[in-house]
Amino acid sequence: MSPSLLSRQRRDVARPVHRAFTARGVNRSTPREFNDGGVAPGSWGPPLRDAPGAAASERPDRGGPVSHGHSHPHSHGDARPHAHGEHDHEHAPAEPLSDEQRAVLDLGVADSDLPPAGLARRNILRTAGILGASAAGASVFGVGQAAAADGAERSRRAPRNGYLWLAGDHHIHTQYSSDAMYRVVDQVQHAHAYGLDWMVITDHGSVAHAKLGVEKVNPDIRAAREAFDNEMLVFQGLEWNIPAAEHGTVFVHPGANEVAVLREFENSFDGSVNGTGSSSPANEQQALLGLDFLATSITSGRIADAAFFANHPARKGIDSPHEIRGWRDRQPRIALGMEGAPGHQAAGIPKPYGPGSGRGYYDNSPSAASFPGYPLASYITYGGFDWMTSTVGGLWDSLLSEGKTWWITANSDSHTIYLDDAVRPPGADTSAYFAENGRYGDPVHGSAGGNVNNGDFWPGFYSRTHVGARKATYAAVLEGLRAGRMWVDHGRLLAGLEVRVRERGTRDPGHPLGSVVPVGKGKRLELVVAITKQTLPNWAQVVPHLAKVDVIRGAVTGPASDRDTFSAPGTRVVKSWDVSSSPTAVTLTHDLGAVDDGFYVRLRGSDGRRLAPGLGGASVDPAGPAADVIGDADPWNDLWFYTNPIWVLPR
Repeated sequence: MSPSLLSRQRRDVARPVHRAFTARGVNRSTPREFNDGGVAPGSWGPPLRDAPGAAASERPDRGGPVSHGHSHPHSHGDARPHAHGEHDHEHAPAEPLSDEQRAVLDLGVADSDLPPAGLARRNILRTAGILGASAAGASVFGVGQAAAADGAERSRRAPRNGYLWLAGDHHIHTQYSSDAMYRVVDQVQHAHAYGLDWMVITDHGSVAHAKLGVEKVNPDIRAAREAFDNEMLVFQGLEWNIPAAEHGTVFVHPGANEVAVLREFENSFDGSVNGTGSSSPANEQQALLGLDFLATSITSGRIADAAFFANHPARKGIDSPHEIRGWRDRQPRIALGMEGAPGHQAAGIPKPYGPGSGRGYYDNSPSAASFPGYPLASYITYGGFDWMTSTVGGLWDSLLSEGKTWWITANSDSHTIYLDDAVRPPGADTSAYFAENGRYGDPVHGSAGGNVNNGDFWPGFYSRTHVGARKATYAAVLEGLRAGRMWVDHGRLLAGLEVRVRERGTRDPGHPLGSVVPVGKGKRLELVVAITKQTLPNWAQVVPHLAKVDVIRGAVTGPASDRDTFSAPGTRVVKSWDVSSSPTAVTLTHDLGAVDDGFYVRLRGSDGRRLAPGLGGASVDPAGPAADVIGDADPWNDLWFYTNPIWVLPR
């Protein structure tokens, strides 16, 4: 038999690309001010191949030259215990697949050549979306001839109502993280191939990273910026071990001082580096001082901009409600939001074909460091989304009800890729090597075949954060993030989405996601939702089918007297549409009524495969995301999108 499709795809896709590379060409075609206390009225291939190097180029907005040259739990390159920073799970090393397992996964083996039990397993995997719907043109890597992310579906298109909708990911690791292994170029080239327009390299804060990695990674990032000059915006950041709390993404606008500012921030305010990881009021204050440092770095002109997002916030229960409020209130132009959906979305694929954990590795229970008020239900995901976001009337809604701008994102948290056969190179794969060099050696092919114990996808393969930006520049992406013009989806559930609030019965373009709409009392408004449904397969070789769309509405009640509250009792699903039989392009309109008191609206939608009443009861959320089952949660079989809110405030 000729070489299988599986082995061909491994040679083409999993092989690390050369450091010298060139990008394939594609056609790409006023920050709102906030009050500290609340809303201010009025403001994405074909297989990857090696290629010759590309000439460097520069762009305005990319900054000048810089003047300097998941085997878990991970240590972050540091031997000291880290109370809050480590993932409490292990990525098992690759184990040789049995002949039966290999045959089931290898779509180069015809169905007719499988024994009955093997065919049954393959059909189960197909139904779940882990394997393609047919053997033609598909592989376990999801790179098929009809892949949705062919050049026709890159997110950069002509502006719509003034905005380019750019897909991105702000949570990506490389060989400069002690629990990851890929080069910057590997992550960037895959992110480009899978449709992203912007990305953030976020290696873990650690002693080794602060001493070596934060500077050594920068030339790799700058090389990627030059090679993908018109196609990918590559921010440098880090994954902050937030003092007294969980992890978070911190990143800055590119410029001459990006490394210096990140290094100083990490040395001064990273909980793993300076021993402030444990929960205490003093350490909580250190987190706020870190945000102050970023703000001062902007106002002093050292950097042009910076942003912070809390990562996997409910995973361990150690991001308390008052800490989240504190971050946002201290620096609302920097502390922008949280991951509404964590990465590691392959982690719930059942054994023996996956890690058999929880989606996002949400498989924890309360610890001494956890906020005691959080229920057990908060430690798992729902439709792949964090409890704080997925609960109607939950923690996210409690912030929105106060009028606090706090946005959600969805990212890969890419460390080690599901079914990839790459490994760290012998001799350059030890913790001692990492501590001495600030990185591992470049990855090489492993001998055991694709690792089913890896729980991650490549950036853009599954999770996307779509940002409405006025231009495809670093500054414009940061402005769009800050303004909350964002929606997120899993598994390419949607091809396009635009949401507006406008005066009812008019042709006014209205106000986009993240807006505050000031309006006279009694004025009648409507919500207009324009959806482009998918017509092409996603990377599981299945065409996602949007079945339902929900409108969630909550009252604006003002600041909470209890900063540890995590409920908004008046928030509920007020409208649901069945769009399963709708055409590809569908416009939905919902009458918001005459404005009397302040409120906000947000949207979510689903393929409808796994629904259940929400945690607040059927009267609040009759058909929400079902709880993900630890050890049996296939990500392709439960797809959702979520939007950020729009507020309406009477004058």
